[in-house]
Amino acid sequence: MQPEAIREISPLFRAANPRTLQSLVNQAVEHDYPANRAVLMEDSWGNAVYFILSGWVKVRRLAGDGAVTIAVLGKGEVFGEMAVLDESPRSTDVVSLSTVKVLSISAPNFVQTLLMDPQMQYRMLQMMGTRLKQMNKRFQLKDQSQVKRLANTLTDLGQKYGAEIERSGVEIYNVPFTDLANISDISVEDTAKIMGKLNERGWIRIDGDRGVLQIPGFKQLQKMMELT
Repeated sequence: MQPEAIREISPLFRAANPRTLQSLVNQAVEHDYPANRAVLMEDSWGNAVYFILSGWVKVRRLAGDGAVTIAVLGKGEVFGEMAVLDESPRSTDVVSLSTVKVLSISAPNFVQTLLMDPQMQYRMLQMMGTRLKQMNKRFQLKDQSQVKRLANTLTDLGQKYGAEIERSGVEIYNVPFTDLANISDISVEDTAKIMGKLNERGWIRIDGDRGVLQIPGFKQLQKMMELT
């Protein structure tokens, strides 16, 4: 992989200087996973940092014999970086939703790279701040209606990873209702009902053949969130 190619993967890399980029090229390893495969196991956090080149994954919180989805991540996202920096154990794993290609950088190399490049350090702090704001927003939505909580999940995925379609809509991976329900903190049954109503309004439509969820009513969902 060439330095300019790796620069396009993540905002973190776009902040890097040429020397840092070349170092990353020398260290990075590509991995391919089919759908429904463990990408990062519970006991492997802290070994490396991962960047999604293509595809979709879900992050699950493990509890006993069960697991609850706490996030869905798409192209350009990074995961594993906080475990490298704080070295604390994690009770979570990462599983592929679709076929996925990721780029990994070992923990020692990632830390050394950050130490070499102040601009990457600054960008990392910005990313951490953005994630904190998103967590606070989800917490504040706990007292909002189920419709708004699900709308927040859909608009968040659309803003981060959506591809534009006609009339200013977006399309994302057709995330299973169970995962949407977990992230939105509502039941699967209520998720199905709300998605059905959104479909009736023409705000969403599922393209099962392509495995995508189209959101023609993306702006309407955004306006709904502005009224929160």
